[in-house]
Amino acid sequence: MLPRHDQPIAAIATAPGRGAVGIVRVSGKGLAPLVQRLCGRELKAREATYLPLRDAKGQPIDHGLALFFPGPHSYTGEDVLELQAHGGTVVLQLLLARCLEAAAEVDGAGQAFLPGLRLAQPGEFTERAFLNDKIDLAQAEAIADLIDASTEAAARSASRSLSGAFSQEIHTLRDALVRLRMLVEATLDFPEEDIDFLQQADASGQLERLQQSLSGVLARAHQGALLREGIKVVIAGQPNAGKSSLLNALAGAELAIVTEIAGTTRDKVQQTIQIEGVPLHVIDTAGLRESDDTVERIGISRAWDEIAAADAVLFLHDLTRQDQADYRAGDDAIRATLSERLPAQVPVIDVWNKTDSASAESLPDGLRLSARTGDGLDALRRRLLEVAGWQSAPEGLYLARARHVEALQAVGVHLDQAMAQLRAAGPHLDLLAEELRLGQNALNAITGEFTSDDLLGVIFSSFCIGK
Repeated sequence: MLPRHDQPIAAIATAPGRGAVGIVRVSGKGLAPLVQRLCGRELKAREATYLPLRDAKGQPIDHGLALFFPGPHSYTGEDVLELQAHGGTVVLQLLLARCLEAAAEVDGAGQAFLPGLRLAQPGEFTERAFLNDKIDLAQAEAIADLIDASTEAAARSASRSLSGAFSQEIHTLRDALVRLRMLVEATLDFPEEDIDFLQQADASGQLERLQQSLSGVLARAHQGALLREGIKVVIAGQPNAGKSSLLNALAGAELAIVTEIAGTTRDKVQQTIQIEGVPLHVIDTAGLRESDDTVERIGISRAWDEIAAADAVLFLHDLTRQDQADYRAGDDAIRATLSERLPAQVPVIDVWNKTDSASAESLPDGLRLSARTGDGLDALRRRLLEVAGWQSAPEGLYLARARHVEALQAVGVHLDQAMAQLRAAGPHLDLLAEELRLGQNALNAITGEFTSDDLLGVIFSSFCIGK
């Protein structure tokens, strides 16, 4: 259930642990009495005031800054009070407890200074900013994405989404769609008129231009989703093919144990790397073979589980053993199993490892490298970006989420259906109008203008408390 939004809320707004500065935030309507009670004076709007932050007995908890932001000119759109103190865990807990305590105290008239003040739930400050029209839903998600950004490119793109770049493109699409809906609705409302509204206003041309604009937004959203989500890449192959060495080479660190003993890797080892700002979640798995070792069999089973959930598979071949019939047979069997188990859209990239130890005449065509020396790693990185669908990041790229891409794809389906109706010999205008309406609803769901409470609960529950 969504929390009650008429109640004032308070929380520690900085990360737990030691820090130079910590912030306690309060948001609600009519905070002025609480501000007076906590600070012992009125505060000038949006001006930092240095003062002692006292407990109920008047003893200083700390000395710090107090800032008061009267609504609606605040982050949440309500009155907001921020107390900035030294970033010790105990200090901030004492300040938060004092806020809750002072809110329940009564003045000379027997009235509480701020009735109903409670602890904020995760993401509730940002949720109120959304509900009070300070930001839309895509911008709210961008706040969490900016905090969680794992690369510089992701952080910059999330900042652009927060500034409204993505939302503006959605609004432009929606406005064009609304104009088209108006033409169709006018034709439906006035069927007796001789004027063919749709033909005169070039409805077909408008819809085609709308589809082209949508295609561009969808392509950029897909790139933005890649920056946020990345792709899961699983390294697979027979024992001693160099899988762990390849993981270490890609990560630039000794993450996985490398020995000459077959079956050294018993469980997965995972590391997130970035290539041109795109996060890739690379997983090293146990060597695939028949084994009587119980622990190794469990590792192999887990390897197949990881392969089944991969976005791409690097199938590693050992060039130094290509003249061994049993080894080639094992590779062929694994390759066939990969083709059987994986969906057609999951690519399997054949990588020939150990070029530094193989003879020149034994080098096959394809992606070749040496995990030991690093030769060929750049080509592998470029191939992984191609597989992910990444293009050189255009200027002004914004961050997007999988749900945004899915919503835009749904809009595309509805526009395709609308075009089919428009071009039919005897178009059903009521069906055309319905497809356009459904397309608009899908766009509105991105910015939150038409969004279920269940979706809001899922989105904001992933935020940290205090944000």
